[in-house]
Amino acid sequence: MTGIAQVSNETELKGRIFNIQKYSIYDGDGIRTLIFFKGCNLRCDWCANPEGLSSKFQVMVSHDKCVQCGKCAEVCPAGVHLMSTDANGNRVHKVDRTVDCIGCRKCEEVCMGDALDVMGKDVTVAELMEIIMQDYDFYMSSGGGVTLGGGELSMQTDFAAALLTECKKQMINTAIETQGTTRIENYEKLAKCVDLFLFDIKQIDTNQHRDLFGIGNEGVKRNLERLVELGANIVIRMPLIRGYNDSYDSITGAFEYVMDLAKRGNGNIQRIDVLPYHQFGKTKYDKLDMIYPIKQDLGYSEEELTKLSDFFTQFDFDIRLVRH
Repeated sequence: MTGIAQVSNETELKGRIFNIQKYSIYDGDGIRTLIFFKGCNLRCDWCANPEGLSSKFQVMVSHDKCVQCGKCAEVCPAGVHLMSTDANGNRVHKVDRTVDCIGCRKCEEVCMGDALDVMGKDVTVAELMEIIMQDYDFYMSSGGGVTLGGGELSMQTDFAAALLTECKKQMINTAIETQGTTRIENYEKLAKCVDLFLFDIKQIDTNQHRDLFGIGNEGVKRNLERLVELGANIVIRMPLIRGYNDSYDSITGAFEYVMDLAKRGNGNIQRIDVLPYHQFGKTKYDKLDMIYPIKQDLGYSEEELTKLSDFFTQFDFDIRLVRH
């Protein structure tokens, strides 16, 4: 068994997800259903899905919607929701982040302001396939399919492989987004049922990688090189974060490594997608009572993005600047 995927009393494998996004067009070819797996073993300062970092259930609170009614505290069996009174005598709701949410969703059901969202849901392959098959015609007509992301889906490899295998039985194209840091055995298992790996290279210099994430990138390279050996189809994804990995040496070093590796793989590394920093997930941190690690806007101007795109053309490889 891998990660938090589990076998229920009915011997049915389950996985934990936190979102399903239909009609995605950025995560593989065609129209896709994107399934977000909960739990990640890296902590990127720029993470846009903080609700996917922990493998545990979590309560997100839209503070502007909360009416301080206290109904959530009344029904919560775990004691996650607390009510108190401030100095002015006003009722104040808070979430005790030291207590584990059990995912019962009773608080969601009674919330008068629609202010609560419980992140995390345990699902079976059959339950997800029922949702996936609703858009089967779109996959077939657009060349699309299903993409698994996160979090980090390889922390639940057994469940992911079971789901992807079922998709393949239905002739649905499969893709995964991964940051490449889990065991090589996980990628060998996934390679049997994945049509496209969207594989991250966040920092090519192993010492700088260790400074950012607490581990070097030797495992990332090992896993990527093994996928190339296996003949897997791969798109490299490079987040570009000002001051973190956008130096000349960082960018060109990553490009040169990928281009050299691509020569060994008979073209199965299709291209490099460069994804400039954005703040799309920043508001989620407040809802989880987390501090957003990046204090300033590290985004790039249109002029800077144009210069980057022009710079990429000097390399004899398909390198694309992805603008959202």
